[in-house]
Amino acid sequence: MVAFSFLFVALSLVSFSFGAPTVSDATTLQTSSGNPLSVLCGLPLIGQLLGKLCPPKQSLKSSLTVKTAIGTAQGVADSGINRFAVRYASAERWAESNVATTWSLPNNGTNPSALPLVCPQQNIDDSAFSEDCLSMLLYVPQSFTPSSSNPVFVWVHGGSFVAGSATDTGLDGSNLAVATQSIVVVPQYRLGALGMLSPNGSTNLGLKDVINALTFINKNIAAFGGDTSRVTIAGQSSGATMIRSLLAVPSASHLFQSAILQSDPMDYGFLSVTTQQTLQSAYNGLINCAASDYSCQTALSVDTILNAQVALLNESLSLDASVGTGEPLRTVNDGTLITSPLDSTAPFPSVNKPILVSTVLNEAALTIYGEFTSPIPQDEFLPICQVNLDNARAATVDNSSFYAPPAAAKDSGDSSGDARVQLQTLGTDYIWRCSSWTFARNWKTNGGSVYVGMYSVGATYPGNEAVPFCTKPGSVCHQDDIEIVFGTVPHPTSAQSALINEMQARYKEFMLTGSPNVPAYPPWYEATSSNVNALNLGGSGEVAVGSCEPSFWGESVPYDYQIFNI
Repeated sequence: MVAFSFLFVALSLVSFSFGAPTVSDATTLQTSSGNPLSVLCGLPLIGQLLGKLCPPKQSLKSSLTVKTAIGTAQGVADSGINRFAVRYASAERWAESNVATTWSLPNNGTNPSALPLVCPQQNIDDSAFSEDCLSMLLYVPQSFTPSSSNPVFVWVHGGSFVAGSATDTGLDGSNLAVATQSIVVVPQYRLGALGMLSPNGSTNLGLKDVINALTFINKNIAAFGGDTSRVTIAGQSSGATMIRSLLAVPSASHLFQSAILQSDPMDYGFLSVTTQQTLQSAYNGLINCAASDYSCQTALSVDTILNAQVALLNESLSLDASVGTGEPLRTVNDGTLITSPLDSTAPFPSVNKPILVSTVLNEAALTIYGEFTSPIPQDEFLPICQVNLDNARAATVDNSSFYAPPAAAKDSGDSSGDARVQLQTLGTDYIWRCSSWTFARNWKTNGGSVYVGMYSVGATYPGNEAVPFCTKPGSVCHQDDIEIVFGTVPHPTSAQSALINEMQARYKEFMLTGSPNVPAYPPWYEATSSNVNALNLGGSGEVAVGSCEPSFWGESVPYDYQIFNI
């Protein structure tokens, strides 16, 4: 974070004691402390002399207000950042959301420092979530004024469309906002059945929530010093799938200028309308409410809705194999909001936005080593592939040199007979890396600019430590890029600190110019229609193509979205 100068702190504290100065034309700060000694105690030398007369030291947290077009925003100031929480939209259960027309704190709250309740999801206490969850957090550098014209970075959280929130670990946007000199915004959107399975058949409610979040930002961010013409949307995992969905929504195109997709499982594709209808019909049966019986639907408890969701997910693969196992509930290629699959199953539309696409070194390790906690005999590799792919694709994979058994794997701690080594590489390639590279080539071929990267340095995301592979030196598992980008690694190593600085510098430039190239770091070459030029993020040079050559994944071995034509 950027520290205040001694003079600024001293003058600010003196001013506060005499009644809330105007910091900018639209921003007013007030302190909650009434201690008359607070000014003197804040001065290092005098504070030492006063000693015990001074109250215990605390971080500076002051309430503040900003005048917006729809009312007065309330927030808190802390260490160079102003943070605001706001309800950006509201919605009745299973209805489309409406953009807020007045500025209000989340959950009908009165405390501007309170964080919003998360959207309903499994495995958290009922008191921690609310259906009234369409809120966002804004992190604004205190140097910004309404007359500023600063980039806006909108982060869409992941969680396989059934979990996650704006308050997830590592998503404090303070460091990122200061480092990139941008306003960082983290919205929430409806998840699971409440965002994806409206009994009346309406689709993409969660996606429409995010569009409304962008609309809200477009209408109000100028009051905080944001530039509506320089909005970059970004996300990781299912959050990146949401970003890809927004790229496929022509009606939302004017709301952002560039996009960043981190670890998007592009192999899955969007859901088809037919698959969505199959899931919807099954879900309506589980809640025992007809599509038109609104009274029945509103009478359901949230727990009933979530329990039915779990039951559906448990049987979804048997209902329609195209849902896969990773994200059975996804955005739907409905042909009206989303107008293109943005994959290789249909003509790719003409595009023009700059995008940045990245994956991590060991995307599939969290799943493979979490599911199989002991080494797998080599002769199990093909049967496992057959279950997860199909006989034809599995045979091609098994016979390829890309996934041959390692001659020795002592350096990684695995025996040469452990098939998890190949399975992890295979899963990483076809679900994330190669499908993302195919997308990048398509994007470039059809008019857009795209930069591709792979993280070879990461920070173990909370929860990932439960899988020993993910804590091994050199491992970078799914989600391990999040705290690097946000600069929220608790105790970064020198390598992590270096990559944090690099990525934040590159993201700042990308927000400003559409290119992540800065003089202090090696060139990041734009992808071409044949060579993605994937930069090794945290390492050196470019990433070897391996099985991600166009003639293998996507041709010799089709992606899931090609197999199921979704």
